[in-house]
Amino acid sequence: MRSQRKNEFISAKPHATLTTGEVIRMLRDLKGWTQAELAQRSGISAGNISLLENEKVDIGKKRAGQIAEAFNVHPAIIMFPEYEGQAIKRAA
Repeated sequence: MRSQRKNEFISAKPHATLTTGEVIRMLRDLKGWTQAELAQRSGISAGNISLLENEKVDIGKKRAGQIAEAFNVHPAIIMFPEYEGQAIKRAA
């Protein structure tokens, strides 16, 4: 086996870039929940769920925690989707 030097490696590129709203919608769709169902489970109004999914409002720490608890995932998956792709895949 040929050994490779450090400078011969190519950095990995992300497979997809997701927004927080896309992650919320994706997890909700994978669970088969409506916005109303997620609203009931998270304590956030359906209107605000829609605004979050459409990136019309910022998520904030409190809402991220409520949504994460509803999905039974770590809040970082909701707040920082670009770093948590594999965890999102496992949660689905």
